[in-house]
Amino acid sequence: MRVHHWPAATTKLAIALMLSAASAMAQPVPVIFDTDMGNDVDDALALAMLHALQSRGECRLIAVTVTKANPWSAVYVDLVNTFYGRADIPVGMVSGGVTPDDSAMIRQPAQRRRPDGSLVYPRRLGSGGEAPEAVALLRRVLSAETDGSVVIVQVGFSTNLARLLDDPADLGLVRRKVRLLSMMAGNFAHSIPEFNVQQDPASARKLFDRWPGEIVASGYEIGTRLMFPAARIERDFAWTRDHPVADAYRAYKPMPYDRPTWDLTAVLYALRPGGGYFGISPPGRITADDTGRTAFVQDPAGRHRYLILDDAQCARTLETMILLASQPLGK
Repeated sequence: MRVHHWPAATTKLAIALMLSAASAMAQPVPVIFDTDMGNDVDDALALAMLHALQSRGECRLIAVTVTKANPWSAVYVDLVNTFYGRADIPVGMVSGGVTPDDSAMIRQPAQRRRPDGSLVYPRRLGSGGEAPEAVALLRRVLSAETDGSVVIVQVGFSTNLARLLDDPADLGLVRRKVRLLSMMAGNFAHSIPEFNVQQDPASARKLFDRWPGEIVASGYEIGTRLMFPAARIERDFAWTRDHPVADAYRAYKPMPYDRPTWDLTAVLYALRPGGGYFGISPPGRITADDTGRTAFVQDPAGRHRYLILDDAQCARTLETMILLASQPLGK
């Protein structure tokens, strides 16, 4: 048997390359969370999941951008980030967006005060008007990241991301920096309008038509099969007396009620795409019309796919999302 003795320099180079690859795989994924916080409570649970995943070393939340045009939306996001010990995460606010209506789930936690007058949930932002404009923030944080590293989770309207595509320089920035857009949007089981697309259909159409990278959509039909139990809000969040996500859940609707996990599914796939929590469609192209309906056409050259959920995946997927959303601080 002939034994090959590789030169020491070659061996060292091979080891260095393996270590570099292992280090890259272990690096937390830089994530941008784009949300219409305040329109439904699943946005709050999804943000809590991202903080749990960051605590586990799986991601690094580099920015949160808001598409709901209500000043309490950015404030609530900021106080949740502060609650989790990450007040430095920048929060961007949409300019001239949709759904400016009031929302108790974001306003009430932000207004809660202790008997001495201090805020139950401190934050940096006094109002949404103090937050930077969302597209400018997206441009800034993307520019600072390594090429091909960023994952964007969009769980609201496409307003901010569609505007980012207007400038050719920003379009090039997205092409270089973003490796995946995981979004809660559309309905791929029934031809009916879906809220996130319906509220700003022009932006959704632009996003599907012009986004230069991979899109994976979690449709309406996925979250409705995975209901977050009210009983787990009362039990699993009880590790602290005051929790801004549990407060938002109680303020959104009279308790007890179970709520679909639409936005949580987009977060889970974005950070654990190989976890077996979902199936996925073949590649193709998603389109949206003026009414908020989406359609999918299979195409081997397409960059769009959508999530699929079978009965065997439901229990494990739901339990994973519940445990992440309610994970105590320091765990």
